[in-house]
Amino acid sequence: MSRIVGIDLGTTNSLVATVDSGIPLVIADAQGRRITPSVVHFPSATGDTIVGAEAGRLRVLKPAETVYSVKRFMGRRSAEILPEERDVTYPLSPAGDGTLTIPAHGRNWLPEEVSAEVLKKMKADAELYFGEPVTRAVITVPAYFNDAQRNATKRAGELAGFTVERIVNEPTAAALAYGLDKLREKSRIAVYDLGGGTFDLSILELNAGVFQVLATNGNTRLGGDDLDKRIVEFLLAEVKTASQTAGIAIAPETLNSPALVSRLREAAEAAKIKLSTETEVEIALPFLTPEFSFQRTLTRAELENLVRDIIARTRSHCLRALADAKLEAKALDQVILVGGQTRMPLVRKFVGELFGCADFEETRGGIRLGTEYHRPEGPQLNTSQNPDEAVALGAAIQAEILSGGFKNILLLDVTPLSLGLETFGGLMNVIIPRNSTIPVKAGELFTTAMDFQHNMLIHVLQGERERAKDNWSLGKFTIEFEPAPRGVPRVGVQFEIDANGILRVLARDTRTGRETVVEMKSAVDVEDAAVQQMVEESVEHAFEDLAARRWIEAKLKANDTLTATRKALAGCADELEQNYNDKINAAVLAVENALATEPASGSGDLKKLQAAVAELDETTRPLAEFLMDKAMEAMLRKRGLI
Repeated sequence: MSRIVGIDLGTTNSLVATVDSGIPLVIADAQGRRITPSVVHFPSATGDTIVGAEAGRLRVLKPAETVYSVKRFMGRRSAEILPEERDVTYPLSPAGDGTLTIPAHGRNWLPEEVSAEVLKKMKADAELYFGEPVTRAVITVPAYFNDAQRNATKRAGELAGFTVERIVNEPTAAALAYGLDKLREKSRIAVYDLGGGTFDLSILELNAGVFQVLATNGNTRLGGDDLDKRIVEFLLAEVKTASQTAGIAIAPETLNSPALVSRLREAAEAAKIKLSTETEVEIALPFLTPEFSFQRTLTRAELENLVRDIIARTRSHCLRALADAKLEAKALDQVILVGGQTRMPLVRKFVGELFGCADFEETRGGIRLGTEYHRPEGPQLNTSQNPDEAVALGAAIQAEILSGGFKNILLLDVTPLSLGLETFGGLMNVIIPRNSTIPVKAGELFTTAMDFQHNMLIHVLQGERERAKDNWSLGKFTIEFEPAPRGVPRVGVQFEIDANGILRVLARDTRTGRETVVEMKSAVDVEDAAVQQMVEESVEHAFEDLAARRWIEAKLKANDTLTATRKALAGCADELEQNYNDKINAAVLAVENALATEPASGSGDLKKLQAAVAELDETTRPLAEFLMDKAMEAMLRKRGLI
């Protein structure tokens, strides 16, 4: 069989790695470059593409035909893309089914098809290195990629000609690359992964050679691209001011043209990288327009002031992950930095201070860290690995584990959000709780809420809110069964998340054995709110969500009680004393009035409703006893005993 390679399919850059003679290494391409820009240029309608550094150079010359940062669009529908995310130099277009496409020379490319072009280059580089076909791969994704995004990544690998053996969370892979499996038992590690387009913070614990993710939090729309965009906005303003000072008017359409913005973005990225090791850099853009050239010195201090708030946005995710893991920062052994953006001195200082890692010394080369600066009461800030390569090396180690080369390490990930079903009343019933270790399988038995239903809608949800409408919809399907009175049919629903984080849902009619199995692919049909927003909203709205759940459950019980009472009265009202009849009707009216207190928000006077239902239960107790006696008498008569 083909050997298995590890691939870091990044927003900005991609890498392919392997393990050779027990040593993980990144594979270089024919030009000796280990890092491939995740950029694809479409030169013609033939379908031929240019990938990598060459495409990156064409991004300035032909911006509308050169695609970059496509990872941010993977597995997402057109309606889910925010306006600021559409600020790219190439066109984006919704397809008829709502999926997002990228038009190029008369063909509409899906984001995973563009990513497949990058993966094809990774495959070719690996085959050149080994001198043989390579058809198996482990591919990494951000820990906060949802099910649709993971499926899109897997699909991209398959389009590139790979059998995708495993989808691995990037922070978890990085922990392997840092050799953290060599730490003492029960060691706890935080992985701060700030890449080109995504951010993750994961808390891992080592147990008997097993890496288990205790908690993870992050933002799939936060990364180095956002810093570049902020610098570009700054440079645009500076260009406008400088041109006006020089007495040269630049038309707005020229100032915002894709070609000019692409040159500024290239300069912004280069300046940002240099300022990680230097205190100032000269930005020179000759002939930005035919009559105007731009030149300016940008200092590290200016850069830090520009982007400080963007870096600070990672703080809440770090604190949330610590809270989910039920840990304080001082309980960690190490904090490791992953992603090219963590080379930035501001990021290293921010992380060190946030986790209480170390004292810092500013040097020309950035932040110097060492044992002499490490505070014994805090975790160690580990920057020993190349942050650009750590994820790919970890993927290669995982590939070696799957190949049987490394036998003493196991990798366990978690699902970042709860998964469940919509139940009667519009509530979410959790099947797999958030932060459950995967692979995992869980299920429950459900029944019908109405008489003589002949099918049941299985609505799969992902999220942390109590009401179905406040969570993500992953998909819907229906299972058929024989009509029967309410409560009689039994449908077992089972959720299974495999090692790649892919969800499969099985629904089975227990009487007939008839079943339906659905793999949740790109079926997200609601706006894809950021995952961290989902978690934050669940905390922010915890009390009102709980109140809504209690109201809905009380309302369902009240309606059941009313239905049963009316049915009983219909069969024996003539046999009851008028005073007792009136008393029951008054109790029924009290419940109906309590139900009428429900406003548009969906939550009424719970105490009033519970009290009215309790009073109705108490009032109808003699009625229930009367009906029981009547039924017993009928049975005895039928048997001829009376």
